[in-house]
Parts: sequence; C-alpha cells; structure tokens
Amino acid sequence: MSYLDRIAECNNADLRRFLPFSVGGAQVGWVAPGFARTLRRFPEVFAVGGRAVSLKAALDTPAKRSKALDLVLRQLADENIIRGWRDEAYPVMPPEGGAALTTMERAAVPHFGVRAFGVHLNGFVRKRQGIHMWIGRRSRDKPTYPGMLDNMVAGGQPAGISLKENLIKECREEAGIPRRLAERAIPVGAISYAYAGKTEGGLKPDVQYCYDLELPADFVPRNTDGEIDAFMLWPIAKVARIVRDTSRFKFNCNLCIIDFLVRHGLIGPEHPDYQAICKGLRR
Repeated sequence: MSYLDRIAECNNADLRRFLPFSVGGAQVGWVAPGFARTLRRFPEVFAVGGRAVSLKAALDTPAKRSKALDLVLRQLADENIIRGWRDEAYPVMPPEGGAALTTMERAAVPHFGVRAFGVHLNGFVRKRQGIHMWIGRRSRDKPTYPGMLDNMVAGGQPAGISLKENLIKECREEAGIPRRLAERAIPVGAISYAYAGKTEGGLKPDVQYCYDLELPADFVPRNTDGEIDAFMLWPIAKVARIVRDTSRFKFNCNLCIIDFLVRHGLIGPEHPDYQAICKGLRR
C-alpha cells in the first residue's frame, strides 16, 4: 500500500455516471440518475431532463431557491431518502466563486454532488524525538465513519460564518482548544478531491482548508461535543505509517496528513511518488 492508494480512494468518482446539476444557469454539482428520477416528483422546483437537472428558472433569487429546496429536502428526509439531517445550511457556490446561489441542508449536499467545504487542523507538538501529532478517534455513535481515526479538529463549513470563526468554534467543541491558542493556527492551503461514497451516498467534490497548529507540550485536548472518543499523541512516523499502510483514518483526513508530511519535508522530493502525491492532493 502507498500514499497514492489513499489519494486514489478519495478520487474514485466517475463523473460519467452522473447528470450535471445547475442553479441559475451555473453548474454547481452532479446528480445520480436514480436521484434525478426522485426529483421528477417536484416539477415546481426541479427541471429534470435526460441529460441534466436544474432548479426552475422561476426560482431566481437565493432566498426563493433556499426556501423551495428546504421544503423538498425535508420531505425526502421524512421518507428516509436523505438521512442524517443536521439542521445545518451549506452554501452552494458558483464554480468561479462569489456569493452563494442558494443554501442546502448539509445531509443533502452529496445527493446533489455540490462542492462542500471544510476546515481541518493538524495539531502537533515538537519534542526532542521529533514531531508528534494529536490524532482523534471518532465516536462509535457517529452516523458516519464511527470509530475511525480523524484529524485533531475537523468540521464542515456552514453558511453564515467565516472560515476563521468556524475553525475557532470547531477547536473549542472538538478538542477544548481555547480561542487564544486556536487563533495561532496557520492557514497552509487547500486540498480537493472527488469522492463517490457508500456511507453518505452521492458525490463529494469537496475542498478542505488546512491549518497547522503547534501546541504547547503540556496541552491535552478534551472533546466537548461527544464526537470524539479519545485523543492520542503519536510520533509522526507512526501517523505516516498508519496513513500509508492502512485505511484506519476517515478517508479525507488522510489527505490533510499527507499534505502535512509533504510541507514539513517528511515526504521529500526523493520519494519515488513525490510528484504524483503533490499533484494528487489538488484535483
């Protein structure tokens, strides 16, 4: 097994199996044919053709679109077609960036193949023996990827909050990191992938904004929201080995750690897969 295996696992989507999904004339996602047939039941909201799906043109403002989508998505959740409702609105962004075209319940985003965004933080400590990284183990009660390894802090990016404030919030909730420490986190770039998953269904063409936070040696994380069962402080060589040789981490957390390994010179230009690894982190 290799780092490239982990990257390939995150980029397993075949877009030929999906129909383009558009809002306001801009393609923002991808819909599986089976789900497109479900959307035919809502002709006042969706235009469903043989080769594409779109929101109806009459829904010509973000507010109108968000309201109409919410009514449909709640009905589909009641029918158990959309599962794991979060009551968390995600922005649906145009491909070139700018203001959101609409918002959509987080649990529905993969069904529409809409690009979601998240913040992931590598918390680490420098010791005489080298870098050690804090790793979380997801709660076994979580609806997605229960019991798997995770970054110290990670969370989706909802509408109505900045990336920085969302990271600070997630640091507090997931690891008990106080604001004064969380504000030291350094933004180090973004990674992207296109994942067709079995757990959540649909397509995830997502972006993770990555942060590094060097923590004091005496800091011990403490989960406050019930999403993490335990934290472990492991030598970076052990973390790298688990990423490279196993599937113990939640799939997209691997990318954030691989990116850390590259940026800190722990995967260097002499590695035979170096160029492929660097390219594979940003699709």
